[in-house]
Amino acid sequence: MKKDFNPRYETGDLPWDIKRPDFNLKNIVKSRPVEPCKALDIGCGTGDNVIWLAREGFETLGIDMSSKAIEMAKDKAVKTGVETDFRTMDFLGEKLPANTFGFVFDRGCFHTFDEKEDRKVFVENVHGLLMKDGLWLSLIGNYDDGRLDIGPPKRKALEVVEIVEPYFEILSIVQGRFDSNDEIPSKIWVCLMRKRSD
Repeated sequence: MKKDFNPRYETGDLPWDIKRPDFNLKNIVKSRPVEPCKALDIGCGTGDNVIWLAREGFETLGIDMSSKAIEMAKDKAVKTGVETDFRTMDFLGEKLPANTFGFVFDRGCFHTFDEKEDRKVFVENVHGLLMKDGLWLSLIGNYDDGRLDIGPPKRKALEVVEIVEPYFEILSIVQGRFDSNDEIPSKIWVCLMRKRSD
């Protein structure tokens, strides 16, 4: 079932919108390093991570199911003078050209799908969009956080590994924390993966 996030963006009920690029993304891109390439942010929200990647030399596309989020992201890009692309899109149901991106990022999008089959489609779609040896960085709510009734959806490490491993080589999966304005940020899995050859 599709979730409608437009009301949340219209009312400003956006605990995930921290108004800055996530430090987990910045750390991975800088420390690995991830060389500038075509990059996709799935569930980009108001666009802070897309804009940061563009400033780092990436050719960027941000997509989100919320048309309101995309409207806000476009406004932010114009105000900051950054050239990037934003589109309203249902990632599970709509397609982008295959083998297009060198880097895919999602900050808490993959984990929102409760059905295992939906998460499998998500993984297959990311795999199809990435070029040979392309990288996917996913920030995923961590079941070990313990606070299952608050914060983002939480997934066990095994739930993540068993569904991505046929399609991706897991380069690292480490426990971290969301970049957050909360006093006690939610635990996450910081999962960096490389596309397996078809």
